[in-house]
Amino acid sequence: MKVSRLFLTGFMTSGKSTIGPILANVLGWDFFDLDKVIEKSECKSIVEIFENRGEDYFRTLETDTLMRLSKLEKVVISLGGGTIANEENFNIIKKSGKIVYLKVSPEILYKRLKYKIDRPLFRDLVLSDNSEEEFVSKIKEILTKRETFYNKADLVINTDISPVGITVDKLVKKISMMVYEKSCS
Repeated sequence: MKVSRLFLTGFMTSGKSTIGPILANVLGWDFFDLDKVIEKSECKSIVEIFENRGEDYFRTLETDTLMRLSKLEKVVISLGGGTIANEENFNIIKKSGKIVYLKVSPEILYKRLKYKIDRPLFRDLVLSDNSEEEFVSKIKEILTKRETFYNKADLVINTDISPVGITVDKLVKKISMMVYEKSCS
């Protein structure tokens, strides 16, 4: 069966929102960033949604939006870092397309996250005087919970040190087999 939906998953700052539009452009597909679609529909940032309505409300919005996007054809969808860790979301994703996990080590994630205050799960750590060890420990704690789902991806690409162009090139080569495979039916 020919693939017409690719879901990019991985921890925040793994490169989903950067790599996704480039990959979609190369494939001639549309690109959607799940978090950006939610922000646009709510007229609020993810941080504001978390602060004003709470994580449960956000996760409900996330599932509803994912359900809508998963019905589109020829799309690359960048998921939020925790989207796939919800069983209902995982089932929607697995049934409707292929999952690509952009994997990054906790140490590199720390370097990418240490100054970002727009990430609700790390906002307090960024704004406080926590050590690198405490920050990396928090990353590892969250990664441990999510990796069960991340590791069920159809394709895993390490984005630790590769420039974006090389990562996209690797992805295109590996994905082209999935996307363009001929149906035997």
